[in-house]
Amino acid sequence: MTSPAADAAGPAPKRRGRPNVRRELVERQIKENAARLFAERGVAGTTLQDIADATGLTRQAVYHYVASKDDLFAQLVSEIADQPAQLLHEINSLADLSPDTKLRRMARSLALNQMANPNRFRLMIRSESDLPEHLARSYRASRRRVLKELVEVIEGGIADGTFRNVNARTAALGVIGMLNWIAWWHQDGDDEQDTADQLAEMAVRTVRSDNRTPESPTVERILANVRRELDMVEHLARSDDGGPVQA
Repeated sequence: MTSPAADAAGPAPKRRGRPNVRRELVERQIKENAARLFAERGVAGTTLQDIADATGLTRQAVYHYVASKDDLFAQLVSEIADQPAQLLHEINSLADLSPDTKLRRMARSLALNQMANPNRFRLMIRSESDLPEHLARSYRASRRRVLKELVEVIEGGIADGTFRNVNARTAALGVIGMLNWIAWWHQDGDDEQDTADQLAEMAVRTVRSDNRTPESPTVERILANVRRELDMVEHLARSDDGGPVQA
């Protein structure tokens, strides 16, 4: 029998936290396995049963976390599309950072994001041409936002003399192109922090002003710089025995 004080206080609060943590963990496992299988086999070649088997669940249990395979694919695309642009926008909003520091942080964030989610980015590359129109629109909008943030930083660096007078859009696309390959050559066990630092420094060096070089920059020189940096990326992407890393 409860006391009057207990009745006045109402029922004891339910314990929260643990069920949500469990659900988030399972959802993350489902998404990671789905991304890997979609990237390997294509969305059409992967069934919900395949995803359930890879996650160690029954198909019926998977339905507690996702409505359908198509819904799961749409969630993955939305997350892949939104996260990079949001990362860059947050860095670009830091008014106290110099343009070269912003660009370095942006490149580093993109690199770490790629290394953390390689299956998702491989999935996006493989599926881009087959996306339903509403997902394709969202993905294109995200890519434009990523490019806009990088262009804005590079233009700011040109204006204050930190960067050379380059074509900001060309330079931004060169940085994006360099970083997009990470998902194909990154391997578990690589030193991700060191790799991200090296790639970020490469990104800055492609546009950094060098007062010892009096020549006016041209598109050809910009592309030559980008090619040199990509050569360095290729060295990073080689295994210990000198052969290329298999994606």
